[in-house]
Amino acid sequence: MSKCEQCIVRQFSSLKALKKDDLLKMADCKTSYTIKKGEPIFEEGEITKGVFCIKDGICKLSKLSANGKDQIVKLVKPGELLGQRSMISEEPANLSAVALEDMEVCFIPKSEIMGFFNTNNEFSMNVMKTICGDLKDADDHMISLAQKSVKERLAETLLYLDDNFGKNEDGTLHIQLSREELAGMIGTATESCIRLLSEFNKSGLIELVGKKIAILDRNKLRRLSE
Repeated sequence: MSKCEQCIVRQFSSLKALKKDDLLKMADCKTSYTIKKGEPIFEEGEITKGVFCIKDGICKLSKLSANGKDQIVKLVKPGELLGQRSMISEEPANLSAVALEDMEVCFIPKSEIMGFFNTNNEFSMNVMKTICGDLKDADDHMISLAQKSVKERLAETLLYLDDNFGKNEDGTLHIQLSREELAGMIGTATESCIRLLSEFNKSGLIELVGKKIAILDRNKLRRLSE
């Protein structure tokens, strides 16, 4: 089990405001997990009873629609916390969190986190800023779905994946989403997503390498996304 005060990823979340004594206390009560690709960290409707700190790996936050389709709301990378809003509102999780690759996750009980709210104003403010940022991202995503075409949204999403999660050594996007998952991110049918990817490939905007995607012309994709 790693020591929280020596963990690099905490610098990317609200936990960066905690003092050494707080971190030592947190390390004594946290639980560390290995989550395999495709496994849930928690599911929609579940009572989480604390927060999850992503130490390594990437997961998707998604919501199951009435017709059974998985709408991806956000991708979460190392250093981010999950479950803050549900913990504070004392409501079941509104989204499911599922690993897109093997992950290392730490769980911190609600009692410990809420104690920091009472003793550390900077931590409380950081949590509020994070939740406000998530709400802004949700607003932007909703506006994109309402105002942009599917083609524009696909271009925007491919650039988002490149900017935030980087590339593999072969130049393909590090995040390897299935065509169904990518369709879920842009809010369209899987068949439409496949057709547009083929169109982008023929136009020289991207290259399809098996199931992987490599971006060839960022400038044209940027112009298309706008």
